[in-house]
Amino acid sequence: MPSRIDRKKQKKKGNFLKKTLLFLVIMFIAVAGYAAIEYYRGLQQAEPSKEMESDYEFNAEEPVEGKYNVLLLGVDAREGENNSRTDTIMIAQYDTDTDQAKLVSIMRDSYVEIPGYKDNKINAAFFHGGPELLRQTIKENFDIDIHYYALVDFKGFEQIVDTVAPEGIEMDVEKRMSTNIGVTLEPGVQKLNGKELLGYARFRHDARGDFARVERQQEVVSKVKDEFTSLYGISKLPKVIGTIQPYIDTNMKTLTAVGLAKDIMTNKGEIETLKIPVEGGFTETSNSAGSILQLDFEKNTQALQDFLGLGPGSNTYTDNSETDEEEESEES
Repeated sequence: MPSRIDRKKQKKKGNFLKKTLLFLVIMFIAVAGYAAIEYYRGLQQAEPSKEMESDYEFNAEEPVEGKYNVLLLGVDAREGENNSRTDTIMIAQYDTDTDQAKLVSIMRDSYVEIPGYKDNKINAAFFHGGPELLRQTIKENFDIDIHYYALVDFKGFEQIVDTVAPEGIEMDVEKRMSTNIGVTLEPGVQKLNGKELLGYARFRHDARGDFARVERQQEVVSKVKDEFTSLYGISKLPKVIGTIQPYIDTNMKTLTAVGLAKDIMTNKGEIETLKIPVEGGFTETSNSAGSILQLDFEKNTQALQDFLGLGPGSNTYTDNSETDEEEESEES
């Protein structure tokens, strides 16, 4: 039979556990409440210029071995236009096993084979058949499987920047920029708000054209990601999700999208980047489609697959891996 002292100890222990549990419940409610409030504040802040289409067909393969390939498309959704235009085509990969994020930019003047249509610039694939035809085009030309797509209206990008970095994001603007970007930027180190940062990323009217623009786009993505690694940035994640929701269309389930976004944005590692076509893997020329980049597909496909860790010999890429293992077993 427990003594009085033992009973007192058990009572104190029970009270401590109850208080601890109560504290955790209160903290959970507070955090959940804060997240909900910030999320709805983000929704109220959003003012989309055009409702994003949400019924795109996308016949993707399932992700393999924790490597997610996401087709990121920056679109300019404008009132009165049936088809949105995309001048930002990226493949983002996140490896959940290594926590490594990679970003590939495909230049829109890349001249490719578009299934069911005549050869054209790669951004014509989106115009003719949305993200599904663009997925097929990438598979046909580079033998890369895309698992998800995410279309982001440029207006949504502005909102993200202004939410995460109310005082702007510091950039070193290398020259005066104003042509067709909606803002005028003077050279020098300065903090850019969402609209200015988008203009910086979209500028292409100089001697290096789309090459420089792609480099700036990748730089901007890394800068925005760095803002999220701060405690302040992480605390703004619920509001950012609410802010961007009206501006984004994706085939990812909500929890998958939120989980990937959180993992990528809070990972302090650098985002590795690649441009397609690679250096020495193209020729600048022109035809009926205008100025184009004629690709060396063997060189660019090899570079892309090596970069994403999907080339021959990788168990995350080969669709016939089980068959290959069975054949090796039979030979042995």
